[in-house]
Amino acid sequence: MIKKVVLVFTFLVTTLILNAQDKLIINTYNRPTTSLNGYWEYIVDPYENGYYNYRYEAFDKQENPQKGAFFLNSKSESKSDLVEYDFDKMDSILVPSDWNTQKENLFYYEGTLWYKKSFDYKLDKTSNRLFVYFEASNYKTEVYFNGKKLGVHVGGFTPFNYEITSLLKENDNFLIVKVDNKRIKEGVPTLLTDWWNYGGITRDVKLIETSNTFVQDYFIQLKPKDSNKISGYITLNGENAPQKNVQISIPELNINRSFKTNNTGKLSFEIDAKTISYWSMEKPHLYDVTIMTDLDTVTDQIGFRSIQTKGKQILLNNKPIFLKGISIHEESPIHDGRGWNKEDAKQILNWAKELGCNYVRLAHYPHNEHMLRLADKMGILVWEENPVYWTISWENENTFLNAKNQLSEVIDRDKNRASVIIWSMANETPTSDARNNFLKKLASFTKEKDPTRLISAALEQSDYKDDKFTRTISDPFADVVDILSFNQYIGWYDGLPEKCSKISWNIQQDKPVIISEFGAGAKYGLHGDKSERWTEEFQEHLYIETLKMIDNIEQLQGVSPWILVDFRSPRRILPEIQDGWNRKGLISEDGLKKKAFFVLQEYYNNK
Repeated sequence: MIKKVVLVFTFLVTTLILNAQDKLIINTYNRPTTSLNGYWEYIVDPYENGYYNYRYEAFDKQENPQKGAFFLNSKSESKSDLVEYDFDKMDSILVPSDWNTQKENLFYYEGTLWYKKSFDYKLDKTSNRLFVYFEASNYKTEVYFNGKKLGVHVGGFTPFNYEITSLLKENDNFLIVKVDNKRIKEGVPTLLTDWWNYGGITRDVKLIETSNTFVQDYFIQLKPKDSNKISGYITLNGENAPQKNVQISIPELNINRSFKTNNTGKLSFEIDAKTISYWSMEKPHLYDVTIMTDLDTVTDQIGFRSIQTKGKQILLNNKPIFLKGISIHEESPIHDGRGWNKEDAKQILNWAKELGCNYVRLAHYPHNEHMLRLADKMGILVWEENPVYWTISWENENTFLNAKNQLSEVIDRDKNRASVIIWSMANETPTSDARNNFLKKLASFTKEKDPTRLISAALEQSDYKDDKFTRTISDPFADVVDILSFNQYIGWYDGLPEKCSKISWNIQQDKPVIISEFGAGAKYGLHGDKSERWTEEFQEHLYIETLKMIDNIEQLQGVSPWILVDFRSPRRILPEIQDGWNRKGLISEDGLKKKAFFVLQEYYNNK
């Protein structure tokens, strides 16, 4: 009985943690905001001395926390007063950015780091409210404002926000953030990954001032299976949200309609629109859509398109498409470390366009919002991925709640982006009953939350009827997804490139197939025979052989090779070749194109 009570208590605590942030405000991209970016003071705290006392009791659980609690921002009040920290005398660090590449002594650091930002802000609290919004912070983030705890967010790649109206002062406000990037077995992602565990506040932080009742959330897309109707919902936040008139305006379509919210501040709508210029890769048309109440106005740029499958085909606006793609990690091509700004996103997507791509796979976690906004404008289709990767703790209910929460947050943020056509549930996860159930629940949740997009995952493949030269997809999750995707490394981890000519696929499911990964490592500028690993010639040869091989897959409707640019990984340690970098990029970390880049470019230009 005691064990059961403990398990229930742990479950409830984790559930509370995962829901401790306020409901997400969407489209902060187009709202008036005040940036808190810039230099913040910080304290490195590997023993979490500012969080626990010497009995390992959390300060923020105490009714009268001791001055040693870092979130209090305490100061010595006299010469005899004992306070063993002082943010104002500490070094500073840039936000947003990772700490690993800013400070040499933090390059491999995994643990807790405290941030502090002070600011003044004048707010008319009789009519307006104020929220602090984080675009992302890796991994577990605990937020305090003027000495009071706002909440906890778990997950390193999705946004979260808290209201600070009641705690705000006109002068000398202090925001203190505890960020812990320690990898844990129960985490999402879990202990083992193949990318760098960048720690810190890695994306923008901003203040959002709203009216007392404001437009918090909305979903405006084509109605599934009826491309002549725009449908969705709008949610208001505030005491006056019930029975509130809301106007939806799309001037270019001569749409100006009014609706009324229900008793919870939400409304659903459906609007006839028979002259839509549908968003496409060739013509990525975006409409200005405005939502208005008597107190609030929000404008967004939304494209309308349909995406579905029919047999082996992927249909965009009812026309078959072939996804000419590339996989991407969120590292900056301009500065060192985690990519986070618009310039980073623009350079990456420009390289993808130069390669001939009409599609990108954002691996293995949600990327920053700039990527999606630019993809909307550039006509690039997008696969977005939840960081359910490799060896997740499938039987742990808290792990599932964590994965579900992160997936929910990225859907909330990007559900109005026309470029996003695929929500990916997972990558390279070994099959088991627990895993299958975990992913099925995620898929069911996703379809209910967003019925307008497709679902996929990087599935497991196997030999077909013990034939080692014929492959198939026997993964049970293949019955759930809309698109069959799998990673294959024949010629790199499985034999040499010549083996590609011997391999065929026998795929039984009548669904479209995407090869979500293939590739080989090569160091830019290292040349030799095509049989010599790590040379550009080896990588080039593998691409030539792989593309010939996969063209024989009847259901093939897209590819996203691994990967556009070399990226950091502590797993990759071979001296003089890897030196801490995964070398499967078609472009080096210095922006130099390898020979295989041009092989894939030619293939796409001829598709």
